[in-house]
Amino acid sequence: MKYPELKLADLQLDATLGTGSFGRVRLCKHKDGKHYALKILKKTEVLYLKQVEHVKTEKKILEEIDHVNIVNMLGAFQDDKNLYLLLEYIIGGEFFSHLRKAGRFPNDTARYYAAQVTLVFQYLHERTILYRDLKPENVLLDSEGHVRITDFGLAKDAMELGDKTHTFCGTPYYLAPEIVRVSKTRGYGKAVDWWAVGVLMFELLTGDPPFQGANLQGVYTAIVNLPSARLMNQLRKSSVSAGAQALIISLLNRNPAERLGSGPDDALDI
Repeated sequence: MKYPELKLADLQLDATLGTGSFGRVRLCKHKDGKHYALKILKKTEVLYLKQVEHVKTEKKILEEIDHVNIVNMLGAFQDDKNLYLLLEYIIGGEFFSHLRKAGRFPNDTARYYAAQVTLVFQYLHERTILYRDLKPENVLLDSEGHVRITDFGLAKDAMELGDKTHTFCGTPYYLAPEIVRVSKTRGYGKAVDWWAVGVLMFELLTGDPPFQGANLQGVYTAIVNLPSARLMNQLRKSSVSAGAQALIISLLNRNPAERLGSGPDDALDI
């Protein structure tokens, strides 16, 4: 249910569900009795951290999209101090905690979750939206165990096939090499989302992200230089199926032009 005219007085705020660098997410109850998640962004912090464009883009994208595997927005409003986004409340919690509890998932389970993430990216890319922030913490599970992608704070819209952007952003372990090496003259496109899907698949099946280091620079060095043979060896040690190994290595191709999913057919190739 959408709420085109919404105000804070319509909501009863409850527990904090999560916190970020310039806001928090609170569980809330609308006056009609339904429960939601309210994302509260402090205007002063948004300005100080120069996140105005990112916040505007997130709101715009959430207003335009509606997908069964995305945490959808029901309304947005503001007051003197804060910006508010009213989102679906996803009761199953962060995928991250489920993965850490399990250690790693069997092949069929990992394939189930990876397929749903792939469908989300297909939907977004068809609408020229680049997500740029895939990680287990941004994947939630609903009451039936389905994936729900959340947090579009780093998403970029109007990205047609072949377009490039030049912003260094994302979560270190999930950054594509072309983001690590980004510059004013060297950009990246939608293929970075498919690299991140490959990283997620690897982590689902082995319990750890493929690229690690003693510090951030070590992680970035591994992303740019770690041989594919080392990745294959790690996958074999974890008894990952041959088909999954081939798929992951195709997604973790350092050449974005040759990466699976980078062509005009996008997700259909995957």
